[in-house]
Amino acid sequence: MTDFRTERDSMGEVQVPADAYYGAQTQRAVDNFPISGWQLPASMISAMGMVKFACGVANRDLKKLTESGKNPLSSDQVDAMLQAAQEVADGKLAAQFPIDVFQTGSGTSSNMNVNEVISNRAIEIAGGDRTDETKSIHPNDHVNMGQSTNDTFPTAIHVATAVQIDTVLLPALRRMHASLSKKAADWDKIIKIGRTHLMDATPLRLGQEFSGFARQLELSISRAEIARDAVLELPVGGTAVGSGINTHPEFGARVSAELAKNTGIQFIDAVNHFEANAQRDALVQSHGELKCIAQTLFNVANNIRWLGSGPRCGFYEVKLPTRQPGSSIMPGKVNPVMCESMMQLTARVIGNDTALTMAGASGGNFQLNIMMPMMAHTILESIHLLASGTESFCEFCVDDMEPNEQACEAAVEQSLSMCTSLNPLIGYEQAAKLAKEAFASGQTIRELCLEKKILPEDTLTEALDPWSMTEPQA
Repeated sequence: MTDFRTERDSMGEVQVPADAYYGAQTQRAVDNFPISGWQLPASMISAMGMVKFACGVANRDLKKLTESGKNPLSSDQVDAMLQAAQEVADGKLAAQFPIDVFQTGSGTSSNMNVNEVISNRAIEIAGGDRTDETKSIHPNDHVNMGQSTNDTFPTAIHVATAVQIDTVLLPALRRMHASLSKKAADWDKIIKIGRTHLMDATPLRLGQEFSGFARQLELSISRAEIARDAVLELPVGGTAVGSGINTHPEFGARVSAELAKNTGIQFIDAVNHFEANAQRDALVQSHGELKCIAQTLFNVANNIRWLGSGPRCGFYEVKLPTRQPGSSIMPGKVNPVMCESMMQLTARVIGNDTALTMAGASGGNFQLNIMMPMMAHTILESIHLLASGTESFCEFCVDDMEPNEQACEAAVEQSLSMCTSLNPLIGYEQAAKLAKEAFASGQTIRELCLEKKILPEDTLTEALDPWSMTEPQA
């Protein structure tokens, strides 16, 4: 008994784990790249399975698999190959993709990993022996027919990116938008003090403040849609350099249409395959929108963290849910941990944008970018962090926040910026003097104005009505 079997490729023999569905080229890559321990994300492997399935359908319908080539397949073999590709897309063979992210820059190692797994699994489904050296369903001749890593690997990155944004990130952002919008509506009657430069400003309503946060999320949803739509053009069909050598003229359009049908996302054939093969500008654009979403989420979480500060020596205008003890030394201390988690993960996404930008700008020359596996890992990590972070922030913080009406209202009367509403009545200069004197004496603006009889009491009461200060005046 042995734990290994012998596989062969164009370079010779390789020892492969006996139970592996992958073959020689995968094993060579595993041996060559013991770098990070990071494999391509499951969403990328799934997308590669989707692409291989769509390619198989196109080649089947074009009669390329069954009526041309050195070793035509039977219809049963084609069905087996499609089933194996679908299993990869469904994540059923997830353990069969061990190659490190930091591999050959085109992704050839991972493309061949997928080809070998689909080949051997298809042979098994068709009733054959997957260890048979003849490879009746061949990883190159059949699974990779009409393709190059140079067009299918970036196609899979686009598919994975669009699918993850559409199915994971957008629902999370929509949930947070809905939660913040509800808070804005529920808290619209609560008056509080505004702050600019972290200093006291004129009053506003807590609901108005949260309506601003809700609008930020609404705009983030639009940006996520732009990020998704940036990657709808697919390189598949360009093969090695964009010329389409060794593939049918209709292949790219057919594969794109099949992927659109299967995902519900409107993928299209690339307008220019030389651009689509060589450049990763669409990924840079897409991640740029993700970076903007990240800084928005950072800002919202940080503002909520400040609003919840205290409980006695901070603002404490919003009561954050208590999630866990906050200190190993200070009993009873509770920290804004969900805000801090969000701020950390969004910082990571913002940093990821630099990696994507550099890879897009200088990662390749002429007909190929050679930083694609890193780009795939990075953009999919960013989507995952934003989506899961937003879901957790909603569930464990935003949904259960409560207003502290007493703290909100107490600060309003104490604010020196209340004098702003007196500008039209007494002028800026006199109002400024009142603010300075009130601060020095410890009085409120109202108290000082009454003492000095600056205005009739009824006029003063109307001018210093906090509610009226939260809306434009005629």
